[in-house]
Amino acid sequence: MLVDVVLPCLNERAALPQVLASLPPGYRAIVVDNGSTDGSGPLAAALGAVVVLEPRRGFGAAAHAGLLAATAEYVAFCDCDGSLDPAGLAPMLKLVRSGSADLVLGARRPVRGAWPLHARLANTVLGWRLRRLTGIPVTDLGPLRLARRSALLGLDLTDRRSGYPLEMFLKAHRAGWRVAEIPVAYAPRVGKSKVTGTLRGTLTAVKDMRAQLDAASRWAPKAGSDGAAAGTGSQARGAAQ
Repeated sequence: MLVDVVLPCLNERAALPQVLASLPPGYRAIVVDNGSTDGSGPLAAALGAVVVLEPRRGFGAAAHAGLLAATAEYVAFCDCDGSLDPAGLAPMLKLVRSGSADLVLGARRPVRGAWPLHARLANTVLGWRLRRLTGIPVTDLGPLRLARRSALLGLDLTDRRSGYPLEMFLKAHRAGWRVAEIPVAYAPRVGKSKVTGTLRGTLTAVKDMRAQLDAASRWAPKAGSDGAAAGTGSQARGAAQ
């Protein structure tokens, strides 16, 4: 397998067939069952996915368990709810394999009804803070992303909740990675979201991410404060074009 695709999963039985069927050739699904009660794990196994059991609840716990189980040179992360098309990983892989970027993020372009207003506003504020903090012209800290497995392991990610994707981005910036983003379609998810589908879930995610931002603000230079920050931003811009 060229790419292992980590799919954190908590009661996503209805979306699994669609998601797994959408994987391009050469991409292997690693479904991390994070305590499902609807038979998601057995169904994923029956559909040919590698299934990892992670009883500790939390997006970060599931995502990292999948990363540790991966063996391919490249690792991608994708939601398991049908909102994102794994076929969008192909252009991300091209950027990383060519050396144009070290981490590629999928910037979600939602169709009507795919993104609740409170979640969209929270994401807009987060993007503004990240651009100001790092100088990288990122617009969305989306769940669809791809990088080399060995590099991801080297980041020593420790968050096991909703702050995991943000910790990955911030530590990648600190390590001098070239971070790029490309637009990806974002459709309504199958079933109810555990995070953005509720105000409480969104606030919990915001709390987790605030902890990561507070930690990063103590070491990350602000945009334009030195050549490193400005250089990283321009590299990201060029890779995404």
